[in-house]
Amino acid sequence: MTNPPTHNVNLTNHFLIAMPAMVDPNFARTLTFICEHSEQGALGVIVNRPMDMSLDNLFDRIDLKLEAARLHDTPVYFGGPVQTDRGFVLHRPAGTWHSTLAIGGSIALTSSRDILESVGQSGEPAEILVTLGYAGWSAGQLEHELAQNAWLTVPADHAIMFDLPYEERLPAAMQLLGVDFANLSEVAGHA
Repeated sequence: MTNPPTHNVNLTNHFLIAMPAMVDPNFARTLTFICEHSEQGALGVIVNRPMDMSLDNLFDRIDLKLEAARLHDTPVYFGGPVQTDRGFVLHRPAGTWHSTLAIGGSIALTSSRDILESVGQSGEPAEILVTLGYAGWSAGQLEHELAQNAWLTVPADHAIMFDLPYEERLPAAMQLLGVDFANLSEVAGHA
């Protein structure tokens, strides 16, 4: 007799939507994109929490020149509470970079400096979301949180991350489920 599988859901390339009752301030009112989910745990980046830093500021700090004027005021996002001193670039197309995690066919998460050098010089890849830090869950932790109703999940629509302003991303992800976040929030007693 074989043991039953301990991991029967793979949320790679899905959104996690924090429920209104989420008490962890790192995740309250967040939309998190799951980049990898396996029996060893999960890794994702929050895509709707801009920091008080632009790409121009970040490039100055890491001594890179940002040539593409259209990107100067692009916000850098708080990607999660793990390794907040390290940058991660969610991008499409996936391309070929030194340290990249491919997510499906068209999107990837890269943590190597070569992608920032390319963005600085040529503005490519054109669709990017830069975060400091990421969200991580140990083996079984995310499944436990899902069982506790801490999150809603829905397959990700990449256009939400790359085409919408940050403040519209969480409501748009909720709409994928047919739920209005404002109504859900009011039910939970939050404005």
